[in-house]
Amino acid sequence: MILKKGAQVKIISGKDKGKTGEILEINRKAEKVKIKSIGMIKKHTKPTKENKGGIISKESIIHQSNIKTIDEKKKEKKLESKK
Repeated sequence: MILKKGAQVKIISGKDKGKTGEILEINRKAEKVKIKSIGMIKKHTKPTKENKGGIISKESIIHQSNIKTIDEKKKEKKLESKK
């Protein structure tokens, strides 16, 4: 499976199964990806001079075996063939 930053993917297992999103980050060595609005976690941060602190929601990484790429061209061909 070829993964690129910005590609549309669908989650095939886990708590976000069935959701779709865009790849933000890829770690090829660890075989992990970060997907926009998928696998959200809460992170507690201490206040500093720059940051107010508090609880921040951010995307977590998931293993690349739990995703499937969505091919836009195949979808268009299927829709045209059905008409």
